[in-house]
Amino acid sequence: MNATNTVTAAVRGRWAVAAAFFVNGFITGSWAPQIPVFLKRLEISEFTLGQLILLFGAGAVAAMSWCGYLISRHGSRSVVRWFGSAAVFGLLVVALAPNVPLAAISMFLFGGVIGGMDVAMNANAVAVEKKLSRAIMSSSHGFWSLGGFAGAGIGGIAIQSYGHLAHAAAVTIASAIVLAFALSHLVSEERQIAHEHRRFALPKTVLIYLIGIMALFSMVPEGTVLDWAALFLEQELGADIATAGLAFAGFAGTMAAVRFMGDAVRNRYGAVTTLRVSSLIAAIGMLVAGLAPTPWIAIAAFAFCGLGIANMVPIAFSAAGNQPGMSAGGGMSVVTTMGYSGILVAPSAIGFVGERTGFGPVFGTLSLLLLVVFLMAGLAKHADFSPRA
Repeated sequence: MNATNTVTAAVRGRWAVAAAFFVNGFITGSWAPQIPVFLKRLEISEFTLGQLILLFGAGAVAAMSWCGYLISRHGSRSVVRWFGSAAVFGLLVVALAPNVPLAAISMFLFGGVIGGMDVAMNANAVAVEKKLSRAIMSSSHGFWSLGGFAGAGIGGIAIQSYGHLAHAAAVTIASAIVLAFALSHLVSEERQIAHEHRRFALPKTVLIYLIGIMALFSMVPEGTVLDWAALFLEQELGADIATAGLAFAGFAGTMAAVRFMGDAVRNRYGAVTTLRVSSLIAAIGMLVAGLAPTPWIAIAAFAFCGLGIANMVPIAFSAAGNQPGMSAGGGMSVVTTMGYSGILVAPSAIGFVGERTGFGPVFGTLSLLLLVVFLMAGLAKHADFSPRA
């Protein structure tokens, strides 16, 4: 394959992985407005819902822990195809669950396919960056946020108008159509390491785990907004389902807009400065959301918080994938697993606390985690992307 064909294939791969990010975000965002219906339909408490969400996280972390090995054996392209093809059915399976035991199984599987697809598509984005010799990570996460915005924004209206099953079926069909066009154009890595037959081993560098903590503290607020903001608006601020769904929609919408500018902002101001400013903005937004007296003020505060959180996770992931003396896959595996435990596992504990204290104080307290990221921002210096000739 000559240079022109290589670049053309890489450009197609760039849009193919963007479509994978969009679909993953769309399915995840579509889950947010389903949560109040899910709670009422199964007649469960917030505590039980938190346990089910914990199973979602457990499934995701279990899949993520094996994804690095699967990618090393088969390449990120194949792993995205496998998990993506299964993920399109995840929300529908949850929506069809008639009781708590089957809901528990479906949540575990839903988390597994979403989490596995997420790690694989991030690894594939790194492969595209290497082929194009330019950063695409922030904008790729922008497509995830755009998908989350679309899923959450449309979902509440669709559920209120047509019911939760019709909504889940429509999400499945739309996601399958997009992936059908995208998966064949994904790029493969330059060099597979399957023939090295290396055993899975965790990195020994302490720095990679500190970066993982930054990713974790960045994603705990994101997971909390996804899983609990709609209930916060509905139960504590008196919003209807359609309005409650706008909490995550506004959050994801501003994240999407900023992430599409994130690569240029980082190139101009540097990863460390960008991360520091972003974490302060996110902390202010989260604090105001927790103190909000009305649904619309809370929605605006969540949207402002999204402006800050937008580039925090992509910077942490880029720092992980560019650590000196460590493979991109090894660093990415650790940081994505630690980070995504924040969006997948931590909200279950937050639900337990929120049921007793209300979610307003919870959101206010989460601003402290974002201030910790501000203090640790200097660890992200390797996130600045230097393209190869």
